[in-house]
Amino acid sequence: SLITSINYDRIKENNLDADNTGISGWNNIYGYIFDCNLLIQEVEGTALQSENASTINYLLAQAYGIRALHYFTLYRTYGGVPLIERVKVLDGQVDVETLYTPRASAKTIMDFIKSDLAKSLEYFGTDETIKGNKSYWSKATTTMLAADVYLWSAKVALDDQTPASDDLSKAKGYLSTILNDSRFGLCDNFSEIWDVNNKGNKEMIMVARFADGEATNQASEFVYAQPNFVNTVYGRHGNLITGDTLELKGSGWQRNEYELGLWRAYDAEDTRRDATFLEYYLADGSLMGTVLKKNLGYVNSNNTRVFCGDEAIYRYADALLMMAEVANMEDGDVAIYLNQIRKRAYGPNWNEATYGYTNADFKTNELAILKEKDKEFVNEGRRWFDICRMKDGKNGKPLAFSAEAGYKGTSAVLKESESHKLLWPIDVSTMNADDLLEQTPGY
Repeated sequence: SLITSINYDRIKENNLDADNTGISGWNNIYGYIFDCNLLIQEVEGTALQSENASTINYLLAQAYGIRALHYFTLYRTYGGVPLIERVKVLDGQVDVETLYTPRASAKTIMDFIKSDLAKSLEYFGTDETIKGNKSYWSKATTTMLAADVYLWSAKVALDDQTPASDDLSKAKGYLSTILNDSRFGLCDNFSEIWDVNNKGNKEMIMVARFADGEATNQASEFVYAQPNFVNTVYGRHGNLITGDTLELKGSGWQRNEYELGLWRAYDAEDTRRDATFLEYYLADGSLMGTVLKKNLGYVNSNNTRVFCGDEAIYRYADALLMMAEVANMEDGDVAIYLNQIRKRAYGPNWNEATYGYTNADFKTNELAILKEKDKEFVNEGRRWFDICRMKDGKNGKPLAFSAEAGYKGTSAVLKESESHKLLWPIDVSTMNADDLLEQTPGY
């Protein structure tokens, strides 16, 4: 492939062990949790809250929602993790031994996440404001996160955490709130979502904001290095590529590349294919590889490519495809939701008889939803958690163990003997810093 690097190979190949953990120090998520804890601990129940209820309650609503997101990320990655809901040093706990914290049970963490979501919605109350052009946490964001959490809880059992009878109905209720909110909807065409002149568009529910002169997104790691692309590879029609096709202006370096099977999975009439990927060929016309075209920002006044496209935390298409999962669990019709996504994807080429989906059995539906998500959410950080949550039957195995869910022939993402890899190991330094921590089972 084109100048791909060994960066993150352990993660990409699901080849993690106790000495090679992919990330370390919980990826600093507990640092972000500390910030939420500090705000909650310092202002909740104080005179400041009483005197400035509207402002403080809005900030607390955000803090509880953001903390729920961070714990949900930890939960899906590690299972039961240390539960830290206060800044211990403010409580006078300054000795090392008092700061050690063991892993809580999976159920304890999930219950805590649900409690934080409830508090966030309570503090938002009737305030539906969305600030910062979708870059600030809002009630709608908490609602989408709640749908995500309850859908996960409804489908994934982990140790002492088992699906509750009303998890699925709660997920459905939260999704219905979003889908019936007139402020949100699908953009008319796929490329419009990522236009830097269209930030905060109706499809976005919550974004991570990037801007020229500030932080940039990670798309630069999926594009070509110009010296290894120009005058080296060939285009779709057999012509040598002699120019900087994507106007990268020398920016970016391809450290990651998607499986060619994913590109081949798109129909040529699916507008998402050419809006997402630029493929390239050998001189004999055989497909060689792809680079990312999606969400590459823009060329600024200094003639520099700036990767300043916002990254979607949640968007309307998420709600549609999550609702399709709910429908599948309820033995309903998933095509209602899938075909809304497909109709936009095919645009002027849309023909329901040719490209529309027809409802089928559970496994077929679940795989169809996953494949649609794969095409829709390239480089949006969805797939790993999708294949851990989605199953080959209502009480079946995660699609991480299904070759049909992958793009590498007969190889599944995980082998049957690797079920422990649904969760990640804790790095040695973090383990050594806390005598009460135990390693993730299987590592």
